[in-house]
Amino acid sequence: MKQYLDLCQRLIDQGEWVENKRTGKRCLTVINADLTYDVAHNQFPLITTRKSYWKSAIAEILGYIRGYDNAADFRALGTKTWDANSNENQDWLNNPFRKGQDDMGRVYGVQGRSWAKPDGGHLDQLRKLVDNLSQGIDDRGEIITFYNPGEFHMGCLRPCMHTHTFSLLSGTLYLTSYQRSCDVPLGLNFNQVQVFTLLKLIAQITGHKPGMAYHKIVNAHIYEDQLELMRDVQVKREPFASPQLMINPDIKSLEDLETWVTMDDFEVSGYQCHEAIRYPFSV
Repeated sequence: MKQYLDLCQRLIDQGEWVENKRTGKRCLTVINADLTYDVAHNQFPLITTRKSYWKSAIAEILGYIRGYDNAADFRALGTKTWDANSNENQDWLNNPFRKGQDDMGRVYGVQGRSWAKPDGGHLDQLRKLVDNLSQGIDDRGEIITFYNPGEFHMGCLRPCMHTHTFSLLSGTLYLTSYQRSCDVPLGLNFNQVQVFTLLKLIAQITGHKPGMAYHKIVNAHIYEDQLELMRDVQVKREPFASPQLMINPDIKSLEDLETWVTMDDFEVSGYQCHEAIRYPFSV
């Protein structure tokens, strides 16, 4: 929690104003931020200085694991995070590759589960990674990336947290996640939850102990209409202790994650927080 608040304060004190063409708003911006999460000791990085909705974040990462490309599928899992980008982004609404209501295009999980190859085939990056790690193999390339510049025009949004590298060392699994752009008041807590959960899940289904998760952010920012709430409310609150995340131990394979797993298979205990803060969201 302290590292999150330290980043918020760094943005307030050291951030520089940048015009964002996509949203038409200014952002206070800093370059390079590194966060770490202790998955081994189950210190779940859920923000306590405001109420945070962890189920939506986990539902989204589960949708990526399943390769979903439609906001309706994400809603069925329990998150509405793709409703606006799939249906309210005017550039995407005018895009000839958009297939209709709720279509997201070739973003995130589509790239992770069905990367288009030059020979016309498709590559399932996640399957390769899970198969290797399940056999105790780390070829120093246990990577899943959603960042495919050749298909940016075929999706509603470029990926923000775009690449995840897993490392296996003496039976302990580590994760390094890379993020090109981060809306700190709204997006970061989602991303923290997802990095932590992704390592915990993959370690569980591949039979390894989870270690540390490392989260590297290139461009961290606060939109101008979020700054007052961050500066005058959130950073002045005292954080509570980290809660813990429990995952159903019956989840033992990638096939389980692809088929029957729901939000009922995740539980957070010991979560104490301050009241919610309604930050504006920029499409």
